[in-house]
Amino acid sequence: MVLLSSEPTWPTLPDYFHDWALVDVETSGLRPGRDRVLSLAVLTLDARGNPTGEFSTLLNPGCDPGPVHVHGLTAARLAGAPTFEEIAPRVGALLGGRVLVAHNAQFDYDFLAHEFAHVRSWVPVGRRLCTLALNRLIGPAVPDLKLGTLAAHYGVRQERAHDAQDDVRVLSGILRGSLEAAERLGLSLPLLDCPPRQDYKPYVPKTPCPYRNPGRYTPGGPLVQGMKVAITGDTRVSREELVARSVAAGLNMMTSVSGRTSLVVTNDPAAASAKLRRAVDEGVPLVDEPTYLRLLEDVRPGRAKGVARQRGAEAPADRTTTAPDRTITAPPAPPAPTPEIPAQRAAAPVVSPATPDRPLAGRRVLVLGGTHEAAVEARGRVVALGASAAVNLSAGVTDVVVLPGGEADRRMSRIAALGLPVHDAAWLLAPEAAERPAPATAGSAAEGRPDAARVLVRGAVIDLADTGTAWTVAAAWRQQAPCDVDVVAFAVDAQEQVAGDEDFVFYGAPEHPDGTLRLATDGPTEQAVTVDLERLPLETHRVVIAAAIDGAATFSDIGAVEITATSGVGAAPAARATLDAATTERTMILAEIYRRGERWRLRAVGQGYDHGLADLARGYGVDVAD
Repeated sequence: MVLLSSEPTWPTLPDYFHDWALVDVETSGLRPGRDRVLSLAVLTLDARGNPTGEFSTLLNPGCDPGPVHVHGLTAARLAGAPTFEEIAPRVGALLGGRVLVAHNAQFDYDFLAHEFAHVRSWVPVGRRLCTLALNRLIGPAVPDLKLGTLAAHYGVRQERAHDAQDDVRVLSGILRGSLEAAERLGLSLPLLDCPPRQDYKPYVPKTPCPYRNPGRYTPGGPLVQGMKVAITGDTRVSREELVARSVAAGLNMMTSVSGRTSLVVTNDPAAASAKLRRAVDEGVPLVDEPTYLRLLEDVRPGRAKGVARQRGAEAPADRTTTAPDRTITAPPAPPAPTPEIPAQRAAAPVVSPATPDRPLAGRRVLVLGGTHEAAVEARGRVVALGASAAVNLSAGVTDVVVLPGGEADRRMSRIAALGLPVHDAAWLLAPEAAERPAPATAGSAAEGRPDAARVLVRGAVIDLADTGTAWTVAAAWRQQAPCDVDVVAFAVDAQEQVAGDEDFVFYGAPEHPDGTLRLATDGPTEQAVTVDLERLPLETHRVVIAAAIDGAATFSDIGAVEITATSGVGAAPAARATLDAATTERTMILAEIYRRGERWRLRAVGQGYDHGLADLARGYGVDVAD
């Protein structure tokens, strides 16, 4: 059992002083809202790390407990446990006014948010901190960032893995060690705002339509499976029943109208609703409710999405997506497909030894200062010499290159205190003359462990090993970035087009309905896309992962974006790449995961465009609403 002492070693930076609520949940599955919490533990700490409260309990979820072999919680063991509704007031009191802390915090936060939604409330948390994301910034010398591995690194004894009460106590020791390490590096904590939300609702699955859009409805003809249908205005039959009957018939029910909509159902065609105005502008046929109900009785078979298209057949229908809280508008400008590049196979990450042509292999080099063009050139030289180019100061950084103006960077004082080797630009022209830094002493940044991830140059390709777990591509950029960056993903077919409105994952729709594609935000400067390759439908040939600047700024204001590919939560990166766009680019394709025969591959792309997210989305067949 791990508890913080009454006088712990605790950081002194004022920005680190918060009241904390450390949380761990064990669940019946991986989908918040659909699956339920089986076990919950909360440990509260004051701003100096002293324990102030503790609560743990099993919960009766009223459903199958799921993978008993993982958590050991059988239905019989949970039968006498309280429901979440019974313990919600006590949990809310522990969480209220504190920063929620968890390892993979979005997972725990989302599950709690949905549990509170089940009892008609919301999780009373204003901010959260993910210790997994924090340690990705710190970069400790460990083989992976799993809870047990970090516990050993920070000297915390773990007694019962996947036990919520023990895990939350272990987390308290990891938090203390992580904050100490972050303070040595001068890192800002990756705190995320999460104001009370009432839009979390119990999970209602939206089954993706399994049929391709056959196009417009012909007045007087039949409905065909896959047609996109929108309903507007009052209806005699409840809207929920109409939608349910339509989905059961194989129709694709939409919440907005676009040029790809097949049919709009309305009992008042003279109404001035936005859907009807758009339908008139686009020439979409209108039918009333009685007519639509008769048509539902004889819906003709459609073409399944999984059926391969014949050469020369029509491209799949475009999709419509409306982004809540943000309006995306711009003229279309389709991105050009990236040419195939010979594969660089890497079944497992291997640290290449330093050689005359790769003298910096195994190192991580941080470039400070310089113009955007000069910094891009320096980072390119770093990668060409075998090292990885860091975007933030971390414990894994072995060298720092200071370009003109870099002396004023706020991180220079930390770099000096950590004793890191500092070089000018000339060092990159003759690195063979420099000796490899000796393993650092305790408390310094470089801990003597070479970077084990495969370093990819722009355009390089690796095969993704069949690990049985989902692959995650995470994107990170420098702290204190002057503007917001949004990471998005498109699941496209062989014609580089999305097949349905669920195949565009972005801030307004962060998860595909079937769970194969998910977007997670782990900190203000880190977002990740997770792809379950084994469950992707056969028509998905490629998953495109991109980043877009919010507003008028460009990637020259952000600097480099580092991507890492990992298989499993907390696993060590199998590959990493540092990508720079030009001075005027506002969107950038970061990476592509694509099929090649029976295998999946990852390509580091780094292709930028001057247009915004709307143009990028339209290029992949997304019909973005104004």
